[in-house]
Amino acid sequence: MDDLTETYCLIDDFYKAIEPQLNARLLTDGKRHRSRKCSLSLPELMTLVVLFHQIRYRQFKSFYLNHVCQHLRAEFSQLPTYQRCVELLPRCAIALAALFEALTGKCSGVSIADSTPIAVCENLRISSHRVFQGMAARGKSSTGWFFGFKLHRVINHLGELLGVKLTPGNVDDRKPLCHFAERLFGKLYADKGYIAKWLTAFLKDLGIDFVTKVKKNRKPVALTPFDEAMLRQRSLVETVIDELKNLCQIEHTRHRSPINFTVNLLAGLIAYCLMPNKPRLSLQDIRRLSKPPKLIPN
Repeated sequence: MDDLTETYCLIDDFYKAIEPQLNARLLTDGKRHRSRKCSLSLPELMTLVVLFHQIRYRQFKSFYLNHVCQHLRAEFSQLPTYQRCVELLPRCAIALAALFEALTGKCSGVSIADSTPIAVCENLRISSHRVFQGMAARGKSSTGWFFGFKLHRVINHLGELLGVKLTPGNVDDRKPLCHFAERLFGKLYADKGYIAKWLTAFLKDLGIDFVTKVKKNRKPVALTPFDEAMLRQRSLVETVIDELKNLCQIEHTRHRSPINFTVNLLAGLIAYCLMPNKPRLSLQDIRRLSKPPKLIPN
């Protein structure tokens, strides 16, 4: 319960700081805006959707009916019905996006870029899918074909998210990488799917050293031992993907509206940012492994 109180206080303090800016940006068409209060305040609603991802429930309905309504009545005294709660979820989308931006990590000079598919329906139901028609697209990843989106992200060696970008599933991985360039410096590592001369030149102009593996049909490129050791640390990226998908539940195929998909994704990303123990790399160990062994004379 201490974690729940800390999460609510964090969200409530943040919302109070940005509430005037949010109200100033509301589209009112020259008319007076009606801000009707509901039984759940916006910070309480944000806390619930983040808590859903923190305690590893698979379905929001079972979480709300079996956990919130049964065990959190003292903390949330005026809980609406489940149907009404789902109707209120779109209200917190913008605030969740602002909170995620505030919780992203800082570049440490060692960054890793990657993307992961976010499927929105099973492949057998692609032809009949209508919820994300005109938004999602068919794409192919290392695990096969899917229908949905791609989540492009950059992390530092501490496992912190430096930024994310959501695109249709058929977008080239290299294009969204320019979106993160302004917040990066030092070295940026990526896999072979990001190889492009124009991208390397673009990042070089910004002072970023872009390092990737070389394809078999290309000429070998001389890399420092530290760069070679970092390119072998694929486990960090895969562990972050695993925690985002399997622990924070950012991917499932039961969405009924695009806005609730957005709320679910943002809440899962925030739940990951609030995790106390993230997967990380020890740069000291990598530097030690990248050095050639010392020869001891007989």
